[in-house]
Amino acid sequence: MVQPEKLGFDSAAFLAHAGLGRKVVQLAPRETFFSQGDPADSVFYLQDGRAKITVVSHAGKEATVALLSAGDFVGEESLAAVHGLRLATTEAITACTALKISREEMIRVMHEEHEFSDLFLKFLLARSMRTQADLVDQLFNSSEKRLARILLLMAEFGKSADPNTLIPRISQETLAEMIGTTRSRVSFFMNRFRKLGFIEYDGRIRVHRSLLNVVLHDQLPGDAHEDECISGPSQESDNYER
Repeated sequence: MVQPEKLGFDSAAFLAHAGLGRKVVQLAPRETFFSQGDPADSVFYLQDGRAKITVVSHAGKEATVALLSAGDFVGEESLAAVHGLRLATTEAITACTALKISREEMIRVMHEEHEFSDLFLKFLLARSMRTQADLVDQLFNSSEKRLARILLLMAEFGKSADPNTLIPRISQETLAEMIGTTRSRVSFFMNRFRKLGFIEYDGRIRVHRSLLNVVLHDQLPGDAHEDECISGPSQESDNYER
């Protein structure tokens, strides 16, 4: 007897719909997917929206370590240990829709469906490369260049042919945490980027492709190095969300 041919696994359909061991969840801005120290029992796939990953030190200092957009997984540490704990907090920046996949279901589908395990492995490799790039950026680039890179990443330049140039609301404090500088320097650079036409902001920040010039060159046209031109907090008004 001829055995019926097995239908191919559809990773996109798996990640788009609820089913055994997975459910679609809706999160409002500032609502958490999970918190640092919670049991690590599931993986989330972000279907829509933007989120951030933060960690808190023993001294209570909080830092934003990554930004997430549609198509990203988060919470993959749950696959490493049965009774592990969350290493960070993931919080929605905008309204988010995500697929919550139980640890058991995630492991099952990775073992049984090569197409899905390939997709997940590519994501993990891309995240590893991004983490390495972030470290190099932090060690060797100026604050100005780091800020430009973060804004371009949030606008998804390089991720698609049609970047979403209008980025989600993000505070000066969060940007300062991510690039390792003060809020006053972030304010100074944002105002300078705006004057040079690299960005627009009126409640929301719109990033122009010309901002790539800042990433490709250490200095802006006609300006001295940042350490020479910044001696204290910016005196200009802050026209975007604090």
